[in-house]
Amino acid sequence: MEFLSAEWLDKPLWMWGGFLAIVLALLAFDLGVLNRKDKEMGIAQSLWLSAFYIGFATLFGTGIWWAYDAGSLTTSDGTHAGVAFFTGFFIEKALSIDNVFVISLIFGYFTIPRAYQYRALVWGIIGVIVLRGIMIAAGAALVQQYGWVLYLFGAFLIATGIKMLVVPEGEQDISKNPIVRFMRRYMRVSDALHGQKFFVREPDPKTGRMVRAATPLFLALVVINIADLVFAVDSVPAIFAITTDTFIVYTANIMAILGLRALYFALAAMVHRFHYLKYALALVLVFIGGKIFWNQIVGKVDPAISLGVTLSMIASGVLWSLWKTRRDDAAAAG
Repeated sequence: MEFLSAEWLDKPLWMWGGFLAIVLALLAFDLGVLNRKDKEMGIAQSLWLSAFYIGFATLFGTGIWWAYDAGSLTTSDGTHAGVAFFTGFFIEKALSIDNVFVISLIFGYFTIPRAYQYRALVWGIIGVIVLRGIMIAAGAALVQQYGWVLYLFGAFLIATGIKMLVVPEGEQDISKNPIVRFMRRYMRVSDALHGQKFFVREPDPKTGRMVRAATPLFLALVVINIADLVFAVDSVPAIFAITTDTFIVYTANIMAILGLRALYFALAAMVHRFHYLKYALALVLVFIGGKIFWNQIVGKVDPAISLGVTLSMIASGVLWSLWKTRRDDAAAAG
């Protein structure tokens, strides 16, 4: 029991273990009960499952709000835990929408049927839990040891936001991705899918003996996790700009990603309707980056103001996108 009370990154081990147990239980329920059989997920099911995850994240955030306020827990930087969690959650959720287009390209390149896509996405959460954990732990150590790193985060977010505003998006060719080329060159890869399997045994074309080979589904899973790591370079500093409490940063990240995987099929079908959202996200990054400098030089911005401004920008981007692209959907329907 004393071991569970020991602290890691300013929080008791039981809090970290409890959160990971909740996430693993959700994944087991998702894969073992809700999606035990491989089948194509429709938009309606995607929306209902996403609503479940968003509702669960809301309950979890409310629990954090209550636990920090009612107990002896405090954030490491004095921010309000509940407001920081929900601000980080919405920022990560909005920034992750860009992932949908890339994930869709990856599945298309490897010709993964929709029936197997959701299972690959859920298994990918395991990789996200580990990779995001490493990035956030490293970021927390840097911030704690070198406070000036926050200025670098702020400058990076502002530069990224400005780049998103002025630089047009280019076409992405998955076949030229160095990770894909490396794996195809140094790994045995089966030419065909084998259901939901990531590895199979098949005869070697040269020797005829049975060898272990990765399937295209495994390659898609690896590339998706690498893409998520790249996107985390933007989102992790953005949440550290809200709070440096590592537990809040990590849980908000993972809760947002859990819901995104569920929402993938609905978003993939209408991703073209969110064309103008990227400009709102760019402004969010500039705002969050600028807030770092304001906090350090002038004084802390009220977390409720940060949450309100962030939600207003994201909501405006979504509504403007849907309104501007309504004629496209009407023309397609006609």
